[in-house]
Amino acid sequence: MIPLQEQAIRLSPHDPFIGNWYLRIGIVHLLQSRTEEAILWFEKARSANPGRAPPHAYLASAYALKGETENPVAALAEARRLSSDNRYSSMAHLKTSQYWGVPKIRDLFENTYFAGLRKAGMPEE
Repeated sequence: MIPLQEQAIRLSPHDPFIGNWYLRIGIVHLLQSRTEEAILWFEKARSANPGRAPPHAYLASAYALKGETENPVAALAEARRLSSDNRYSSMAHLKTSQYWGVPKIRDLFENTYFAGLRKAGMPEE
């Protein structure tokens, strides 16, 4: 999937939705436990679309998985502020906010993204 996203970026480097491509690449890296690479792509996504909540939430998770303490809390707070549907208020809200894929993919999210958000301070309920 990453090569196709990178091709989209090369073909349309000024696309107003380029932050979405960056975010998707970051998610793949995160799900494969390549946290450092994920952070680089999430930071690009955040820079491209600072008013969107998901890049901040993914950064909160990745920063926490990396072992940072201040950055995850700030990123999660910003995701909450930017979200219009309260999805980042708890794990329960987040898990019901969208489809997380087939069981194998859900397990990857559980072991990376959700685990990082818990470390960043997101409560279960």
